[in-house]
Amino acid sequence: MTRPSDSTAIDAWRDPALPTDERVDRLLGLMTLEEKAAQLRGLWVGADDGGEGVAPHQHDMVEEPPVWEEAIADGLGQLTRPFGTAPVDPARGARSLARSQREVAAANRFGIPAQVHEECLAGFTTWKATVYPVPPAWGAAFDPELVERMAAQIGSGMRRVGVHQGLAPVLDVARDLRWGRIEETIGEDPYLVGTIAGAYVRGLESSGIVATLKHFVGYSASRAGRNLAPAPVGPREVADVLLPPFEMALRHGGARSVMQSYTDNDGVPAASDRGLLTGLLRDTWGFEGTVVADYFAVSFLRTLHRVADSDGRAAALALSAGVDVELPTLHCYGDPLVAAVRAGEVPESLVDRAARRVLRQKCELGLLDADWDPEADGTGTADEGGVDLDPAQQRDLARRLAEESVVLLANDGVLPLSPGGTIAVVGPNADTAEAMLGCYSFPSHVGVAHPELPLGVEIPTVLESLRAELPDTGLVYARGCGVDDGDTSGITEAVALARGARVCVVVLGDRAGLFGRGTSGEGCDATDLRLPGAQRDLVAAVAATGTPVVLVQLGGRPYALDGLSDRVAAVVQAFFPGEEGGPAVAGVLSGRVNPSGRMPFGLPRDPGGQPSTYLGPPLAGRSEVSSVDPTPLYAFGHGMSYTDFSWSGPRLDGAVQEPGDAALEVATDGEVTVGCTVRNDGPVAGTEVVQLYMGDPVAAVTRPVRRLIGYARVDLEPGDERRVEITVHADLAAYTGPDLRRIVDPGDLELSLAASSADPGFTFRIRLCGPVREVGHTRRLLTESRILHRHIRSS
Repeated sequence: MTRPSDSTAIDAWRDPALPTDERVDRLLGLMTLEEKAAQLRGLWVGADDGGEGVAPHQHDMVEEPPVWEEAIADGLGQLTRPFGTAPVDPARGARSLARSQREVAAANRFGIPAQVHEECLAGFTTWKATVYPVPPAWGAAFDPELVERMAAQIGSGMRRVGVHQGLAPVLDVARDLRWGRIEETIGEDPYLVGTIAGAYVRGLESSGIVATLKHFVGYSASRAGRNLAPAPVGPREVADVLLPPFEMALRHGGARSVMQSYTDNDGVPAASDRGLLTGLLRDTWGFEGTVVADYFAVSFLRTLHRVADSDGRAAALALSAGVDVELPTLHCYGDPLVAAVRAGEVPESLVDRAARRVLRQKCELGLLDADWDPEADGTGTADEGGVDLDPAQQRDLARRLAEESVVLLANDGVLPLSPGGTIAVVGPNADTAEAMLGCYSFPSHVGVAHPELPLGVEIPTVLESLRAELPDTGLVYARGCGVDDGDTSGITEAVALARGARVCVVVLGDRAGLFGRGTSGEGCDATDLRLPGAQRDLVAAVAATGTPVVLVQLGGRPYALDGLSDRVAAVVQAFFPGEEGGPAVAGVLSGRVNPSGRMPFGLPRDPGGQPSTYLGPPLAGRSEVSSVDPTPLYAFGHGMSYTDFSWSGPRLDGAVQEPGDAALEVATDGEVTVGCTVRNDGPVAGTEVVQLYMGDPVAAVTRPVRRLIGYARVDLEPGDERRVEITVHADLAAYTGPDLRRIVDPGDLELSLAASSADPGFTFRIRLCGPVREVGHTRRLLTESRILHRHIRSS
């Protein structure tokens, strides 16, 4: 390999005064095919805890780990998870990464370092980093601003140790609660998913981290809720349910990367779908960032999908479709791709296209600048005194998000718990830290392979937290049963404790894991929605004592209570609430925290695993033509409080609409404002979540009876009232018609301000008038919510 003779030409692209595209074009023109291809692949590594450097990671898909010096000889696109592969102290890991980055830069003739990515779904997935609540908890909080703050905190920690890209958020809309990765989804409604995910993206990007939207698209719609199973989705469901969150997060979040889905949609794997990754994402939406492969997805085109007969052909299909970077490690985009180009089977222009996108992003990150310094790439890399990735302010925010996300589903008055007497606390999740942790938290994802390793962060259990909340109350504990082992031998002890207590708190739910090693998480799919193991037997047994039972579910998905709802006094749902989840749940039980969470999914009435959500046309609900009733026990958006709220003064464009009034006429390109006043009539401060739903009674295709199009959290002291107004543009009524064009057509609509998808609330009738409008990706995607004047009622 020879160097270009003109050293000035080599260095001109380093000049930050030049436009980014000019710098990239100059650099690309100097690179060989091998050097360009090297920018399109990752290398899975693990950082050295002694600070000596990273090393290639052995993995099932790689017979032998590559030789480090050979792997980086022509450059390297990405370093995969140096902090999230094995336990490493953050400061030592940062020094190790910096040393390796210097080696990567020195090995290639242009001095280009690698881009570094990590997982960050429930916090930076590394040892000693804050563990936040999982995405369904974000959805339950209905609080985009708080999620944005969380993501900014996550990103700041990642940048501090030299990471550039985060593989989050997940924008898959939940379609079947049996799917193991439900714990990674934000909810079952695309508007909720899009607004919360967009906030996460803004926060992560504000800290200098490239946010990666996943999984594009269709992964959550797999048949029977099985991981990586085919997704029999039609183009209308894709367009109107699965794609809008990605549109929101790209336009209103500013994400710079997208990860394609593993699944095939109607027979076409996403990794080889040019219409999706190039035609829609780039040509129509105008996306200019990078598309990265979900781990091993390029190889899966050969091994699992069987649409390629060789690694070179798999590389050709993915690269042509628009996958720019193969992750997690070099395989198809290595020698097989180079050989395919040399043989004329793959145009070199496709390599240039992807390399240009990768280099443009590296340029934006400062990795091509002449003064780039691996020791300063992360602000904490040179810190010999240690790197604190779990500071007090992050724990405080983790607790606040956990508190906002706890949902009180039912309460006959037993909650909040009064002090004194004896309370029995039983259940497999009552006294274990792992009950707080999702599959992509470091202790669950990596730490389980290192049983001797401390958790790295403090994680109080529910039992420990209740003891702190109720110091004057006698708490007695029995595990009762395991999460999923089926052992009922401990139930007798739990029943005895319950019989002698004034209240019994039963803490149940999931254990997160990977590929069957848990009851929730990637590859941990369920055949139905019964509580795992002997947990139902435990609840039934303690309820039979006559002692009031408070049922607390900690997990990644809502489970059907299977006849238990009428036998317990209260039901509380928390979705893997993170390191501060124990105090958050205990605070709700004690009354220190007034619950304000709302369900991001419906909680099923029966355990049969109905693969349906509230987003369905009339025939998707209870009807006379089927003996199966899919109505949830608790609806999407449902949640209770310890105070009482009243709603009054419904207004449509400032006027009262009486039942007999004609529908308000609005142009098909117009907008309308609905509103009401919310008052706290109870004795304690609380938060109401006002939700706005739209119904389209008559359309060219079947439409959901109701779908969420807006919401607002309203914080109210006792006696306070505030007015909530939400402005809706007609674009929010758009849907994909019979000819697959997205249209806004004239006709009647119903707008409902409600406390859940099942609450009648205040309904307003409007009539869209004018021509049919075809709308595209530039349409309005969001409503505008305002919380107006505040009145305080005199005592």
